[in-house]
Amino acid sequence: MIAEEILNAATLSMFENIVFQAEPAGLYDPLRYMISIGGKRIRPSLCLLSYSLFKDELGDEIVNPATALEVFHTFTLIHDDIMDRSPLRRGQQTVWKKWCEDTAILSGDVMLIDAYKRIAKAPKAVLDKALELFSKTAAEVCDGQQYDMEFEQVDRVPMCDYEKMIGLKTAVLIACSAKMGALVAGASEEQCEALYRYGYELGMAFQVADDLLDAYGDQKVFGKPIGGDILNEKKSWLTVRALEKSSDPEEFLKVFTAKASSPDECAAKIDAVKKLYDALGVPEDARAEIVRYSGKALEALEGLGFPESGLKALRVFAERLVGRAR
Repeated sequence: MIAEEILNAATLSMFENIVFQAEPAGLYDPLRYMISIGGKRIRPSLCLLSYSLFKDELGDEIVNPATALEVFHTFTLIHDDIMDRSPLRRGQQTVWKKWCEDTAILSGDVMLIDAYKRIAKAPKAVLDKALELFSKTAAEVCDGQQYDMEFEQVDRVPMCDYEKMIGLKTAVLIACSAKMGALVAGASEEQCEALYRYGYELGMAFQVADDLLDAYGDQKVFGKPIGGDILNEKKSWLTVRALEKSSDPEEFLKVFTAKASSPDECAAKIDAVKKLYDALGVPEDARAEIVRYSGKALEALEGLGFPESGLKALRVFAERLVGRAR
């Protein structure tokens, strides 16, 4: 087991020292910009942690795949921000706002290519499996994004459909990160799958927490404007749950779909929708769901011979990831 401080230092160094092609600067500067504005580095951190369950030191064999996971995730953010019309990411201008949409699209594309170049540096012994896992995950993330966009065109989305969407859009990449570390470390197939399940359930908890914080978080901590999902009429977990519980869903939808353009109108709409959430007990339901998914994540690890120190580290990781929303 590798010490936590070593893993944290490795993750920090990974992105302080990351190198992208210099020219054309108009294509690669947005990549450098997106990496520089930081983030929680959830996916590479989990990848390294999973690897450390089976190894005592880090090397390039795991650093390259772990970096690829964050580079791919950043690619999805660049494109998501265009589709969501988001002006801020981590408190900074999004790429399409700072440059333009065309630049954001092309820079996102090259970031995806860069991620594949890094995954291709996985050890030869597991390269085929690593590429298969990464490619399957990348396609699933795109599937999830498509479902998310389609949901914007309908008034109601069943919770089972919403869960399928976030499973694809969010959870599979976190699951991939957990499994990738174990795969590169030479873990058994059972252990790899257990860590995949841990990552998947934790990813589900993370997305519900993210939805909750979008409405109830602190903008300075959350890194983007609060209430964005409400203003964009996105089918978040909160909205899907509210429509399930509401005795008058049409009235809820009337408030939820009300047009708002000025800052005062936007603030009033966010406040009105949150009052409906509160009246229906939706925030409490979301917190309970976060706890449920987190419990399932830890249950996936039982009985497979993971060291107690490793299990403790995975419990701590889960708590840090979703505890902010409880």
